[in-house]
Amino acid sequence: MANTIRTTAALAIAASLMSNVQAAPSQPIPDAQTVRNVVLVHGAFADGSGWRGVYDDLTARGYRVSIVQNPLTSLADDVAATVRVLDRQDGPTILVGHSWGGTVITEAGVHSNVAGLVYVSALSPDAGETTAQQYEGFTTPPEFVIDAHGDGFGFLNLELFKAGFAADASDADAAFLRDSQVPIALSAFESRLENAAWRTKPSWAVIATEDKAFDQRMLRTMAKRIGADVTEVEASHAVFMTQPKIVADTIDKAAQGATATATAAVR
Repeated sequence: MANTIRTTAALAIAASLMSNVQAAPSQPIPDAQTVRNVVLVHGAFADGSGWRGVYDDLTARGYRVSIVQNPLTSLADDVAATVRVLDRQDGPTILVGHSWGGTVITEAGVHSNVAGLVYVSALSPDAGETTAQQYEGFTTPPEFVIDAHGDGFGFLNLELFKAGFAADASDADAAFLRDSQVPIALSAFESRLENAAWRTKPSWAVIATEDKAFDQRMLRTMAKRIGADVTEVEASHAVFMTQPKIVADTIDKAAQGATATATAAVR
């Protein structure tokens, strides 16, 4: 009995220590770090509110974080919305895009304030390519179904939404995302990019290994082509909301890396 009590106590202490480690606050960014701004760009079928966990984590570290609200009416409109926010930054900025937001940051990321790019389970076309072309040769999982509306906008299928978009979210959170989804103009996927910021800006990528919006081979092929520093995490397509710590850590890593690159260039 005594051994059982001691074992139970030891396990409880170990669990407590692990909990404390996991709950330990992130370190504040050092004073010497020059890249201190972050701009977050959401994807299709969502809005900027899903970034709240990432926002809270980064602002606690000392970053100045801004969130773009894409109208999702065209690539040009979303790029313009992102550029307006980039214009408001007071220095070097990490530009982050989720899903369709990756296409947006690829075009908008040539902005002079952008020091680095972070693709969160995101698309990354080249200049002259369309978003739709990125899917060629790959098979999108059957859980991700877009229902086209008569006016040319698309919603994610209601019955398959949780399985296709947010399988690792709670039922309540997935239901809220489903019922508040923002449709995208499907013609946006056929717009050709004029710029590919990843050709001149350092890039990082978060790949959600349980993402049902993309073929996993597609995500890895895109990340390899742009030369991204890749972080993989077991998560759904809603990784920006369900794994905010991992996403925030990657953004922080990008800010540190971009600072180091800029410092080396000056020397």
